[in-house]
Amino acid sequence: MATRKDNSSITETEVREALVQLDPLWDELFPAEQARIVQLLVERVDVAVEGISIRLRTEGMASLAAELRQQPEHRRTA
Repeated sequence: MATRKDNSSITETEVREALVQLDPLWDELFPAEQARIVQLLVERVDVAVEGISIRLRTEGMASLAAELRQQPEHRRTA
């Protein structure tokens, strides 16, 4: 996975960690929340005979990573 050079607010490692953290939670989320996350992360999907191309939103990844980093803090205070 590669992040764009113009987005210095998030690293590839932070994106990977956020997605790994999201995986066990995915099935517990309501469909509306799943849709919100997909819209946050996916800019465009192109399907062709040769294959599929998915363009991701790096700013959406930064936002999701920030949300997931805050999750453990909320659990400790609850």
